[in-house]
Amino acid sequence: MPAIRILTEAELRALVPLDGEAVACVEGAFAALATQPVAMPPVLRLDIPEHRGEVDVKTAHVPGLPGFAIKISPGFFDNPKRGLPSLNGMMVLFSATTGLAEALLLDNGYLTDVRTAAAGAVAARHLARADAAVVAVLGAGVQARLQLEALALVRPIREARIWARDPAKAAGAAAALAADLGIAVSAVPDIREAVRGADVVVTTTPAERPILDASWVDPGTHVTAMGSDAEHKNEIDPALVARAAPYVADRLAQTRRLGELHHALRAGLVGEREAFPELGAVVAGLAPGRVSAEAITLCDLTGTGVQDTAIANLAAARAARAGAGTPFTT
Repeated sequence: MPAIRILTEAELRALVPLDGEAVACVEGAFAALATQPVAMPPVLRLDIPEHRGEVDVKTAHVPGLPGFAIKISPGFFDNPKRGLPSLNGMMVLFSATTGLAEALLLDNGYLTDVRTAAAGAVAARHLARADAAVVAVLGAGVQARLQLEALALVRPIREARIWARDPAKAAGAAAALAADLGIAVSAVPDIREAVRGADVVVTTTPAERPILDASWVDPGTHVTAMGSDAEHKNEIDPALVARAAPYVADRLAQTRRLGELHHALRAGLVGEREAFPELGAVVAGLAPGRVSAEAITLCDLTGTGVQDTAIANLAAARAARAGAGTPFTT
């Protein structure tokens, strides 16, 4: 049997930073989802409510990529009280030709963080105004920081405001991001004040009730919602889904079931049969993105298997070129 390449989190962090190539590989995966016969089954999900735990399993085969990934992603949101991270996980990369396992990516959720932030950059590239410069980020965790870093790769960001339920975390994130990105970043205690005048708003929380009111969002704003990846999560006022022009899903069948669209449907604010574009169709030019400078756009990111397969292939290719990882023969 061929050797399996085992890569640790430290090795993957060195191999796969959040950079332009990571954004491009995720952008290409979304385009493939709209233009190629991608095989992507629904998310397999396990809930462990007594410990605020959830486990998602995602996968996809993208024609043209040498491998397909299966990603196991637990999220246990009481872990910080135990001094543990909320998210972890791993990916296994298999050959799309033989089905043999080729790499075990022990990333503890790092690659998921990168591909999720890259998706936010893709959404902003196609839906935010070209001159978008002011960002409001709701949340102060790892993804909040990465989303802002990703935005800076695709838009001329000069100012950011961070809101979090814990003001100390917001202040810490703001200070770190200001130092890393060299822009003005402030912690703002009020959500409405944070989003006032923002060109881009990104929500990155596990909120179960809306934290962003539709009336607070100014014309011309782009909103990326990436926290609602389960039926019970809801960051966005459902009225904003109805108001957005356009509302864009990463995968429409998925956001109807567990994204922000799910809550707008339950509230009766959009029709059950109403058609909405997917991000891949916008990337591929098959559906319009931003239609005017005054439009409010909303991208609902629930996370897709094509992103995991794309980032896993990128990691494996870079590891092979660098000779990184530990070979293991069964």
